[in-house]
This record gives sequence, C-alpha cells and structure tokens, in this order.
Amino acid sequence: MGSIAENIPEDEWIMLSGIQHFAYCRRQWALIHIDCVWSENLRTIEGQILHERAHDGDISEKRGNIITVRALPIHSAELGISGECDVVEFTRDDKNGVPLDGRAGKYTVLPVEYKRGKPKDDALHGDSDMDALQLCAQAICLSEMLCCDIDRGCLYYGELRRRVTVKFTSELREKVCSMFHDMRDYYYRRYIPRVKRTRSCSACSIKDICLPSLGGKMDAKRYIEENFGGTV
Repeated sequence: MGSIAENIPEDEWIMLSGIQHFAYCRRQWALIHIDCVWSENLRTIEGQILHERAHDGDISEKRGNIITVRALPIHSAELGISGECDVVEFTRDDKNGVPLDGRAGKYTVLPVEYKRGKPKDDALHGDSDMDALQLCAQAICLSEMLCCDIDRGCLYYGELRRRVTVKFTSELREKVCSMFHDMRDYYYRRYIPRVKRTRSCSACSIKDICLPSLGGKMDAKRYIEENFGGTV
C-alpha cells in the first residue's frame, strides 16, 4: 500500500465514508463535508434502513468458526481517517489468521459493506468503483489495526440479496490513498469545486442545494457585478 501520510493527529482525521461521495462527485463531497449541507431522498433513506438492519442485534455473535462483529469502529492513523464497518467476519484459521484479543486461536478478516441497490458492471469484476473504494478503505484500516493482510471483502446488495466479492488489488489500494490525499487537500483549503453537470446529478440527494442546472451559466463574481454593480 502506498503511503500518503504518517501520524496524522486524531483531531484532523476525516470521515472514511466520504470517499464514496468523493468518487461520485467531488463537489457533492465538498458541500457535505466542508459546507456541512445535507438533504434526504428516497435512496438515502433506503440506504439508512438497510444499514440499521445490518447493525441490529448484539455487537458480536459466534456461529461455528465464524465470529460476526457489527458496527465495528475503525481508523487509520496513516491515512488520517476513521469510520465504521457494517459487518466484519472473523473466520477461525490457526494457520493463516491473526490473533484476536480475548479469543482463542487465530482468524482471517472479511469486511462486509451493505448497499441498497445493485452492483454496477465494474463492481462485479472488482474494479475501483465507489463501492469498492469504500470497502477497500475499510480493509486498509483493519489491516493497520490488526497487523494483517486482507486481500478481499464483500459488498452485500439489498436489491439482489446477495454478496459480491471485491479483490483489493494494488491499483485499487493506490486509488484509495490518492483520493484521501485529494480529499484532505480540499478540506485544508476549504475548496468547493464548481458545478460540473453530469448524468449523476438527477439522482443526487443535494441537487436542490448544489443547483447543477445553473452550472456554466454565470459564476458568482459575474452575477454580483451585473446585479449589484460591485466587484468581488
């Protein structure tokens, strides 16, 4: 895994889950995580319900050789991020696994992220789409915390009611690191990208705040000059 930062102070960590917003639209991420704006739509509400179901029940449960932990807090001091895994499955494997505090034996680690819809074509092949990026970021955190290698994880899609396996390739890991580098740069500079209208805008929960339909028509400086006779 490529390193982009070391020993970032905890009070400067950013949200891991933001990488999905950033991959979807950098302006959306900036409006949510820098300007602190948010709006619900059907997609976000359905996603919340699915995640709440994933987090139902005890924090951990054991069935056979598998320990299932829900809502597990995670972080990476190297990337300067923190977040939460929907589900992490620890499977007993005394040969290839790692020790867990308070548990006998050794275990392999499998992060599982829950999504409301269905996989995109590239997700089925393990390419670096926004869902796979978020899952890979979780694996990087778990690897750092548990001192182990995690080569794959799973995305559970509610619409299909099944899992899709994602392999954490070196290219995917590097893209995760690069994106968090860019996110941190935006955050430090308080940079909000200008509107760039795409097909994704129609499904965005904050489109009424972002106003992509106005993109390219007139910037703020010109608007003030023409309507108020002033300068910026």
